[in-house]
Amino acid sequence: MSCTTTTTTSTSAGTVILGAGIIGVSTAYYLSLSSSQPSPSPSSEIHLVDPSPSLFWSASGFAGGFLARNWFATEVSSLGALSFAEHARLASAHDGRRNWSYAPSISLGYSAVAVDKGVKKRGDDWLRSGTSRAEAALGDKEKVPVVSIEDLKEKTPAWLRRREGDDVEIIGGEGDTAQLEPERLCRFLLGEAEGRGVKVSKGTEAVEVLRDGEGVIRGVQLKDVMTGEEREVECSRIIITAGCWSGQVWEKLFGATSETVKRLPVTSLAGHSLVVKSPRWTGAVDGEGCHAVYTSHAAFSPEIFSRVDGQIYFAGLNSAAVPLPSVAEGSTVQTGSIELVKQAARELLGSGDDGEDDLEVVREGLCFRPVTPWGLPIVARVPDEHLGGGIRTKPGAEGGVFLATGHGPWGISMSLGTGIVMSELVQGRPLSADISALAFDDKVTGKAVQVWL
Repeated sequence: MSCTTTTTTSTSAGTVILGAGIIGVSTAYYLSLSSSQPSPSPSSEIHLVDPSPSLFWSASGFAGGFLARNWFATEVSSLGALSFAEHARLASAHDGRRNWSYAPSISLGYSAVAVDKGVKKRGDDWLRSGTSRAEAALGDKEKVPVVSIEDLKEKTPAWLRRREGDDVEIIGGEGDTAQLEPERLCRFLLGEAEGRGVKVSKGTEAVEVLRDGEGVIRGVQLKDVMTGEEREVECSRIIITAGCWSGQVWEKLFGATSETVKRLPVTSLAGHSLVVKSPRWTGAVDGEGCHAVYTSHAAFSPEIFSRVDGQIYFAGLNSAAVPLPSVAEGSTVQTGSIELVKQAARELLGSGDDGEDDLEVVREGLCFRPVTPWGLPIVARVPDEHLGGGIRTKPGAEGGVFLATGHGPWGISMSLGTGIVMSELVQGRPLSADISALAFDDKVTGKAVQVWL
């Protein structure tokens, strides 16, 4: 059962955000900036709900944290630029370098042998073919900085194992790329939001939409996943930010009523990763940036990021075949996959000609990124016609069902911009970025039929 009707007419304008990953906490952070009150009433409360007992077990905690200003497809370029600028602003205002290891980065393309720098693929082809998202920068030569050989040697990190005849090029400067530790940023955003009165419910899922006598959404029924205990939360606005699990949330709440979208066309792309320490990288001193290295290997296209705290993040082995767990906390690394990542790390980061293994593995990780068949996120209000079953929402800023998911490899980079735009969207304010191409429209309804049925 997806919805319950009563004869009570609600006047609430509270908000329930379903999914407490980086998109959800960013939305809660910016929405609470303008709606916080000393003693918020139910009509202004913000609830952040997630079924995992512990937060940030997927991409929000295990992704690399790479940020880009202009590596995006045209349809998301405005959102990407807004988010990149906001990452820099927030880090400056709250000492992001210390609190979540924010730092500008120099991005390099590396090949063990010289390669032909011909036509490259679009950045969203990373989702379709498993190639490196660095090709988004290489595909537009105007984005690639022109540097001298001496400058290139100076900017090549000492922790990268070099070979005779290899090839390195700078594909992103410190004004165009940066990086951070996603989990630490998430915890900062969550803490700030809670300080403004946002209520957080972990280990909890939404099981029903509650309606008044006229079919207008008046709240949601929440259920504790461990005890089964249920409770009602008043709201007239529902925001789904559950990443790869957004389709499950939609199906539970609207799958039985919607005649146009039974399941969202959002799938998961799993990625294994390592965090290691190397004797050749002890961390950046104040004012120094870090490096992001994009390269190729026999099995996959590694992405390697040095962090200001002296750790190196190594990833790039992705697969759409790894099953999505019921909750993010249920993710378990696959032995064969993580061994491939370790082998590549030894070959690319190890010392000496033989790639001696002098790396210390700090953490192994597996995360799931939400992707759509067309390679772009959905950031939009859902038209009432797609909710079905006579479900309606209050007009304008008084209500609505909203969706923000499908960011693929760019979820961390676009997180703050998405949070800003979603807070503006639900409040009926002018938007700071152009998201017209990310609407809940025929792409969603049409692709749902094509992909799922």
